[in-house]
Formats: sequence, C-alpha cells, structure tokens
Amino acid sequence: MKITLEMKHINKFNELLEKELYFEAHEALEEFWFPNRFSKTDEVLLIKGFINAAVSFELSKRGRDKAWKKPFKTFEKYLPLLQKQKNFKVELENTKDYIYTLHNRIR
Repeated sequence: MKITLEMKHINKFNELLEKELYFEAHEALEEFWFPNRFSKTDEVLLIKGFINAAVSFELSKRGRDKAWKKPFKTFEKYLPLLQKQKNFKVELENTKDYIYTLHNRIR
C-alpha cells in the first residue's frame, strides 16, 4: 500500500539527524519510501537520496571511512530532483543544507 510523504516524516528525519541517530533517521524516511519504492517518481527518488545521506553518516559514525562516500554520491545524484519538488520544497531545502553541514564535518 502506497503512502504519501508527510511533514511528520521530514520532521522526524531532521530531529534524528540533529541527535546523530542516523540509522533511525534513515528509518523515518523509509516509512514513506519502502511502500513506494517501485514507483520511481521524482519524489520517491529524492527521498531515496535523503535516506542515502543518513546511511552515509551512519557508516562514517561506525568508522567506515571509505564506505560512506558511495551512499553520499547517491544523495547527490538525486538532489537535482529537489527543484521539481512541489510538496515540502522549503523544508527539504533546509534539510539538504543541514546534510551538507554534516558532510563537511566528516570529510
């Protein structure tokens, strides 16, 4: 059963990123992504990218210094889809900015 992306997903993701609970942040967005993963819409792919950013940070947190780069590249691959986003664009732009702040800490 497909579900709709809601502000609660984004808020929970951001809250967990701020607490450095990256695995849990990934799970917060996966609640939307997983049931929709086969639809391949811009929104689904964009959220897949955000999930990969959280995975990247979790790998870094676990000391997997080389492994974190691949999922971060996936995040960046889907980031241009943010320009097409109609729902929650401002919120996702803010999330993107925060993700880059975190990324600069681990590089």
